[in-house]
Amino acid sequence: MAATNRFRQRYGPWAIVAGASEGLGGAYAHALAQRGLHLVLVARRSDPLEKLAAELRAGHGVEVRCVVGDLAAAETFTRIDGEASRLEIGLLVCNAAHAPVGDFAAVDADSLERVVDVNVRGPLRLARSVLPGMAARGRGGIVLMSSMAGNQGTARIAAYAASKAFGRVLAEGLWAELVPRGVDVIACTAGAVRTPGYAGATAGRDAPGTLDASQVAERTLAALGRGPIVIPGFVNRMAATLMGRILPRRAAIRIMAATTRRLSS
Repeated sequence: MAATNRFRQRYGPWAIVAGASEGLGGAYAHALAQRGLHLVLVARRSDPLEKLAAELRAGHGVEVRCVVGDLAAAETFTRIDGEASRLEIGLLVCNAAHAPVGDFAAVDADSLERVVDVNVRGPLRLARSVLPGMAARGRGGIVLMSSMAGNQGTARIAAYAASKAFGRVLAEGLWAELVPRGVDVIACTAGAVRTPGYAGATAGRDAPGTLDASQVAERTLAALGRGPIVIPGFVNRMAATLMGRILPRRAAIRIMAATTRRLSS
């Protein structure tokens, strides 16, 4: 209970979770509601978002507000800003992502631009919206979801991997800027996570080190305030060390290409 109170005092009373309707975003929403934070949930699909909101209200007694919208659309940020201006936002979780699968030259050009809109502009815009208030209060936190795919170029998800590299580096820079001002920033460099989207892309086959969404959310929140990067899972940490520090970069890229060859859109 003491740990929960400390978390709420440092990162409450309100949190924004972008990409919250299911999977990892839903796991973050549950974890934060368990810690007593009120929530602004953002996602494109209304029905699963409202269902999750009802579960959180009933199960944890927290307030939940829903913003139904696409992070590729400017009007979504207008609605998020409207909520944020009326609330004391102490935590931001950027989980929304667009991940087209396929050979780069065959992926629809609009889908590639959407990667930039959702995975790059989205976190930038959300962070810029909430950070002035956090810095002024001298407390708060930001979680940016990255990926082990972003540690090197990754075939068949090349644009997604590049966008996740951006998120990791952005988190490192913000961490250095904001730690002296009392605001914690962390990038979660996740491996494979059991989510509906992952199951669909892999036909239900788990990669080594695959974790449940709840495990990733809990381990990331536990690491908030301890540094700019967290890699949940022992297998994933060992893989990151091997790929990033031991193997030549060309070998690491080829290994990742072998793991993503069977992904389907």
